[in-house]
Amino acid sequence: MTEAAELPPAPEQAREVFGERYADAVRYAELLAEAGVQRGLIGPREVPRLWERHLLNCAVLSEVVPEGVTVCDVGSGAGLPGIPLALVREDLKITLLEPLLRRTNFLNEVVELLGLDHVTVVRGRAEEVMGKLPPVHVVTARAVAPLDRLAAWGIPLLRPYGEMLALKGDTAEEELKAAATALSKLGAVETSILHVGDGIVDPLSTVVRVEVGESPGGVRFAAKRAKAARAGRARRRR
Repeated sequence: MTEAAELPPAPEQAREVFGERYADAVRYAELLAEAGVQRGLIGPREVPRLWERHLLNCAVLSEVVPEGVTVCDVGSGAGLPGIPLALVREDLKITLLEPLLRRTNFLNEVVELLGLDHVTVVRGRAEEVMGKLPPVHVVTARAVAPLDRLAAWGIPLLRPYGEMLALKGDTAEEELKAAATALSKLGAVETSILHVGDGIVDPLSTVVRVEVGESPGGVRFAAKRAKAARAGRARRRR
């Protein structure tokens, strides 16, 4: 039996969540179950639970993303949560940031196939693109790293008063406590744990929200951003 044959039918909740993009969500699930497994982007054991554990779990993140903002999905991997979020929210401008070539190739194929004109794929690490990509309103991430490390990569990509939304599991509260000092140094001014997806996913998806003040990334990154901005202005004058 092929991996594609093991993909279960889409649950009824998928029609509710994805609406007019339901057919595209089904195609994305098929791509994950086929090419995603073949290329090592997801494990074969994940195929039977792609809908509940991955697509719907990520799509409900849309409940806490403001309207019409820019988003950077850090360590996007196979496109989770960025692709499901893009299917649900065409009002967003989303950048899928991923360092590995085989993953960015897959992401580019998905974006083109599904006609996601509001999505851009960028190959690189978060620490490398800071100052090269425009700062965003929201950074998203899922299963990338512990919160303190994730924040060090993601928060410097934010605009002043932006927020990082990290999908986490049962360890969310412990990670948030452990990362408190690091988050403060990175310019965080408020943190909270949200539960989203009521009536859609069980258990609910857990989101750690980190809101920043006027200096996302802290003083060191503010200086680095200013230096990058000056270098950009100098290049434009040439």
